[in-house]
Amino acid sequence: MKLPVQIMHGIQDCKFEYCTPIQGEILPQALLGSDVTGKAQTGTGKSAAFLISIYTRLMQRAPKGKRIPGTPRALILAPTRELVLQIHNDAEKIGKYTQNRIISIFGGMDYEKQKKMLKDKIFDLMVATPGRLLDFKKQGIINLNQVEILVIDEADRMLDMGFIPDIRKIVYSTPDKNNRQTMFFSATLTPEVIHLASQWTKHPFQVEIEPDQIASKTIDQITYIVTDDQKFTLLYNLILQQKLERVLVFSNTREETRNLEKKLQQYGINASLLSGEVAQIKRVQTLENFKKGNIRVLVATDVAARGIHVDAISHVINYTLPQDSEDYVHRIGRTGRAGETGISISFASENDSFYIPGIETLLGHKMECKYPAEELLMPVPPPPPRKQGAPHKGKPRPAGKTKNSSFRSGPVRKKTGSGPRKHRTGDRPKSRKSPVQPKDNHS
Repeated sequence: MKLPVQIMHGIQDCKFEYCTPIQGEILPQALLGSDVTGKAQTGTGKSAAFLISIYTRLMQRAPKGKRIPGTPRALILAPTRELVLQIHNDAEKIGKYTQNRIISIFGGMDYEKQKKMLKDKIFDLMVATPGRLLDFKKQGIINLNQVEILVIDEADRMLDMGFIPDIRKIVYSTPDKNNRQTMFFSATLTPEVIHLASQWTKHPFQVEIEPDQIASKTIDQITYIVTDDQKFTLLYNLILQQKLERVLVFSNTREETRNLEKKLQQYGINASLLSGEVAQIKRVQTLENFKKGNIRVLVATDVAARGIHVDAISHVINYTLPQDSEDYVHRIGRTGRAGETGISISFASENDSFYIPGIETLLGHKMECKYPAEELLMPVPPPPPRKQGAPHKGKPRPAGKTKNSSFRSGPVRKKTGSGPRKHRTGDRPKSRKSPVQPKDNHS
């Protein structure tokens, strides 16, 4: 493959040494301008494949007519803010030495900032979630009639989340499929997804990367047979005994993730929460801190399973097995990414055992279940007591002020009299005076 030097420089910086299976199949066809449909989970390297194709086309073909703000040449649609931000991050690395400008459009934050950027600057590549994109399009801030390349990522999840009517409006706002290149990716190929792909692509090159090709080769999968009561003990001992430093723990419910985060913190383990109930700004900050290694354990629900793209996650732990078998693949795909090795550990209690047959069918092989070693079930010590009298964070208190004292505005009243303050009626119940004790003359 002959790629522009600027792109090769970006690839070298990313330390990509060889193509993953999906990259090896997609790139030769996509670089020729062919449409592509791919069945592939996250972690297969598909993002790099479509980004390299986009940058190559943008550099080899001059834009048509005068460029105006809000008119991208390439558009990538993704279902979640986290995935949009990750694709943007990958695009900045691969396209670092090109002159192409990137913008991310997503809901939950930065509305006015995104709006101003769209009005003031020219962008070549736009990565967006459907809702916010349509919002700006209705205002006339975004125009899609110059889109040369359209990428739809995780189409099956778009379908599950009810985005297809919005996607359809967006697709029909771009040039006809005969006048654009379209790349369409999905983790699963249901009849609905196949129908959408046939509507929006023309004679596409098709590639399928099966889940067992991903999981078995790059991820060491371990399943421990435990009771529900043993799960936290096992988690605690795994983290401490194996000195795990960047761990992603999945649970099925928000309540359980909250409890896990709180309990880990009680034991002095730096843990944070990522779920749908966490505010978007907080979620972005949490992910950034996790990437930087400032967070040791990230506890998450499946809302984040496809949106977390963090290098060097050594372990993914399924505290509870997912009810949907495909979520298992998405979860463990957070480690062992793009050819790297990783470890997934699943806790299988009696309640979890019902989901194992479905997972095994999807993977195409049996899950090897075993009992944890004796040292991994060593009783967890009581959490360390909270420090009393710890220094107050923030502004120091004036002398004499206690934690619960309040500050009054206005002049300070002078106290009159030198005796003790008299209690108002109702301050405390009246008590019977104790009899006066005679003085001890021997003292």
